[in-house]
Amino acid sequence: MASTGKSKSNPVGVFLKAIQFEHSIFALPFAYLGLFLAEGGWPRGRILLGVTVAMISFRTFGMAWNRWVDREVDAKNPRTSSRALPQGELTSCFVWMVALASLVIFIASAWILGPLCLFLSPVPIALAGIYPTLKRFTWLSHGVLGIILGISPYGAWLASRGEFSWIPGFLLIGVASWVAGFDILYSLQDFDFDREAGLESVPARFGKCAALRTAAALHSVAVTAWIAAGWTAGLGWIYGLGLVMVAAFLFREHWLLHRFGLARMNQAFFTMNACVSLVIFLSAALDLLRG
Repeated sequence: MASTGKSKSNPVGVFLKAIQFEHSIFALPFAYLGLFLAEGGWPRGRILLGVTVAMISFRTFGMAWNRWVDREVDAKNPRTSSRALPQGELTSCFVWMVALASLVIFIASAWILGPLCLFLSPVPIALAGIYPTLKRFTWLSHGVLGIILGISPYGAWLASRGEFSWIPGFLLIGVASWVAGFDILYSLQDFDFDREAGLESVPARFGKCAALRTAAALHSVAVTAWIAAGWTAGLGWIYGLGLVMVAAFLFREHWLLHRFGLARMNQAFFTMNACVSLVIFLSAALDLLRG
């Protein structure tokens, strides 16, 4: 009863915790990376603000929708049964209102960023809309989540230049592979529950060893794609050094899980992947600003 009272007095705080707002650090640096590369350095303030609002509002919409769709599954899963919706700390109506408001803000920001961004905005919206239902019938949900986040650098590039290019294309491939890989690793936590509940994931379908190998292969693709993006954009040694560090972070992520199993999941998942996104953005930004 104490937690329920607390949630009623501070629903915004409970909601931000429920959608893991701090995990925005995974996607936002890559949106900035696409923008910095498109602008050739520090971006114009209006576009930087627009991209920031678009990213935060879209992720809030996607996470709110995901939590609402999964509320019954979350209530049955021991790992997620303590989340706000299953516990009644948030109402479905409140989550719906926030999701709708966030969607409106995202569409408005896409409109402000330009007609091409507005025209293409239904693509990420549709992907985010179907994503929570995919694990009920396909293990490809990891890839769809990767594409959703992978769109961010391309969207930021289009907001600046309004033209298609292989530079953000390689970034998209890299981010999509990276996210799909770490989402497969994260789903190892639900291996037993997913099999019992008939839910699909790479670990549940193919086993834990195959999941680890698949994630490692995807992360190899990610690093290769980011190398191609830097080469195509003409980035130099600072970006190259950053990619060496990124590869080391990804290697440590896999080593931690191989060595300690799920006991180090928080460090392997959040810490290492946060380092990946921040380092690749900062190294590229410093390389651009140096020139």
